Amino acid sequence: MAEFTWEARARTGELRKGVMEAADEDAVNTRLRQQQLSPIKVRKRAAALRLQIGSGVKTKDLVTFTRLFATMIDAGLPLVQCLDILANQQTNKVFGEVLRDIKNTVEGGSSFSDALRRHPKVFDELFVNLVQAGEVGGILDTIMARLSIYLEKRQKLIRQVRGALVYPSVVVVIAAVVMTVLLTFVIPAFENMFKDFGGGKEALPKLTQLVVAVSHGFVNNIIFIVLAFGGAVAGVMYSYRTPAGRRFFHKTLLKLPVLGDVMRKIAVARFTRTLGTLLQSGVPILDALDICARTAGNVIIEEGVLHVRTSISEGKNMAEPLMDTKVFPDMVVQMIAVGEQTGALDTMLNKIADFYEEEVDVAVAALTSLIEPVMMVTIGSTVGTVLIAMYLPIFSLAGKIKSN
Repeated sequence: MAEFTWEARARTGELRKGVMEAADEDAVNTRLRQQQLSPIKVRKRAAALRLQIGSGVKTKDLVTFTRLFATMIDAGLPLVQCLDILANQQTNKVFGEVLRDIKNTVEGGSSFSDALRRHPKVFDELFVNLVQAGEVGGILDTIMARLSIYLEKRQKLIRQVRGALVYPSVVVVIAAVVMTVLLTFVIPAFENMFKDFGGGKEALPKLTQLVVAVSHGFVNNIIFIVLAFGGAVAGVMYSYRTPAGRRFFHKTLLKLPVLGDVMRKIAVARFTRTLGTLLQSGVPILDALDICARTAGNVIIEEGVLHVRTSISEGKNMAEPLMDTKVFPDMVVQMIAVGEQTGALDTMLNKIADFYEEEVDVAVAALTSLIEPVMMVTIGSTVGTVLIAMYLPIFSLAGKIKSN
């Protein structure tokens, strides 16, 4: 099957464009005529146009599409017309082509959820399953509104985590650059100056000798240091791709002193928000837990959720196996147990998600405020030690000149 771009004219005289997957041009022409469209131009799409990094669609584009689509459906506009309007006004060309393909697929007789499944990089399983539940229940507008709210909250959570990591990452990079310049250029220049003054290596202070030795070791072995660093990074990346390595990293991440608590709260907020949204939209609990496991983002959390799913399929409640995983806090387990008993599990899950999202706000702010002074003291001490080591011989020479 290949992709073809087409232009056709409707009976009203309106010019329409789109992308269609078919065996050949004749198949595209036949399908267009079945849709009461007169083909004008059909051209095979170059394979190079499909090469891209990731999906090419930002979460912001997806949120905007979901909210506008919900508003149009609620206003009574036909599904195909909504997709056509949103595709034509889409500023993201990649997303626009995706929406046109979805529109063409729906016009060909497929359901909206089946059309979305053709683009798994853009619409994940959670999105597709919620849409399918909305189609079956006749509440597609309500489902799309819930989806937009869910996506906005998820994006907010991601921004918080990234925002907390940006500052320390920038500081570490700048510090690495500064230390590289000092060890490569500044310290050797000072060493040559000391030699010109007639000060031998033995005459230098112990701290200066140590810093000069570190500089020599860095400059003489810089190729090996770069290779070792690259090898370490490649080794970590390779290990992370293996099931055992990924499980080790995810388990270690949850056990870190300060960061582990933040990551646990993020995992709880994500799990409860996703499960609450799925249950509220009418997705069966076993299917909902299966989706939550695949979208958990952490192997340990995924194993815990799958354990809960297995227990529920055997007739148990949710609270007891959740406690067995030792991942979710006692308060979360107890609130879920109350939600099961009262028959309002979806409402209780959304309340837990609201609470833990606020907890994440506080935890990320506290983590940032803790990291900043620690990094400033560490980097300042390192750079300060190097500078002091370089100026100690100057003070010594100045003292000798004054005494003479």
